[in-house]
Amino acid sequence: MTSQTAPTGAAPATVPAHVPTPDQIRRAPKVLLHDHLDGGLRPATVVELARETGYSDLPESDPDKLGIWFHEAADSGSLERYLETFTHTVGVMQTRAALIRVARECAEDLAQDGVVYAEVRYAPEQHLEQGLTLEQVVEAVNEGFRQGERLARESGRRIRVGALLTAMRHAARSLEIAELANRYRDAGVVGFDIAGAEAGYPPTRHLDAFEYLKRENNHFTIHAGEAFGLPSIWQALQWCGADRLGHGVRIIDDIEVREDGSVKLGRLASYVRDKRIPLELCPSSNLQTGAATSYAEHPIGLLRRLHFRATVNTDNRLMSHTTMSREFTHLVEAFGYTLDDLQWFSVNAMKSAFIPFDERLAMINDVIKPGYAELRSEWLFQQTASTSGSDGSES
Repeated sequence: MTSQTAPTGAAPATVPAHVPTPDQIRRAPKVLLHDHLDGGLRPATVVELARETGYSDLPESDPDKLGIWFHEAADSGSLERYLETFTHTVGVMQTRAALIRVARECAEDLAQDGVVYAEVRYAPEQHLEQGLTLEQVVEAVNEGFRQGERLARESGRRIRVGALLTAMRHAARSLEIAELANRYRDAGVVGFDIAGAEAGYPPTRHLDAFEYLKRENNHFTIHAGEAFGLPSIWQALQWCGADRLGHGVRIIDDIEVREDGSVKLGRLASYVRDKRIPLELCPSSNLQTGAATSYAEHPIGLLRRLHFRATVNTDNRLMSHTTMSREFTHLVEAFGYTLDDLQWFSVNAMKSAFIPFDERLAMINDVIKPGYAELRSEWLFQQTASTSGSDGSES
């Protein structure tokens, strides 16, 4: 087998590096930090829940056609238009049974794709239209995640799912949702987030929520640096104190690549890299919302080369018609990434998770690294099979 040169900055390989196959990418242990519960429903589930709950506004009643509609509606280049697609998924997630089912299927689908740890976010305030309380919403979603974990385990797969409670940045319930996240922090909720259109709704509108969480020593991420630029990132970090940046892709605006190939980081970009602030990058979603023009030109390539704490995420699997395996496949095709690179992204994400340090370390050392080591070792057996004699004779 011919060894290939890994991209600049890749960790030294102990075996010849190679571009992973789609099957290896699927089997690789993956970590997901940025995934929206209401952006990952199965189209068939949307149709069935609409029928069961009386929701009558779906644009299509056939699951296959509905899946295409979601993708095409989201593939508009506008974040605002992208967010409109959530009217229908949220519309069918207004009962306890629906929330349990959606959360259960989310965990099952992620496990089927090789995800071993995921933090899935949703906004409890958006699921109250049929009389549920905020607490009932949280408890239903948590129950669904636990059911999904059990079913995955019974099918021979392992996954752990933590919930992130999201407050909508255009609303005024962020402190209430932050307090809710803190109450359930030992019962499946691992942190807090704000989401929604960035323009006109800066994170500083929610300072009381962030100050509360800091006083409680709790974790939070902030959607920033996606549709809006560096000021959004600066506010999220320096005013609000975010642990991670949801997207953060526009940090590229503070990085200058000179004609000779040298790179100069601005002060904000240097701060983000030096402080190891995790970037929850979502390549396919970024293409849809216009934050990037192609996979090959996505800032993740430069950010990985410069050793930012970059992670790979799905954002909304239904709208982007994606999975973690597809995200990795796109990056492998665009940048020639090897298993070493995929492990680097996965370890980055696990280091940045909102669970205790010893549990993160165990996931890295006992699940992620052994999983990639096993995949890397497969070339040894393929090499043996290809070079062994076929006639059974001995020399």
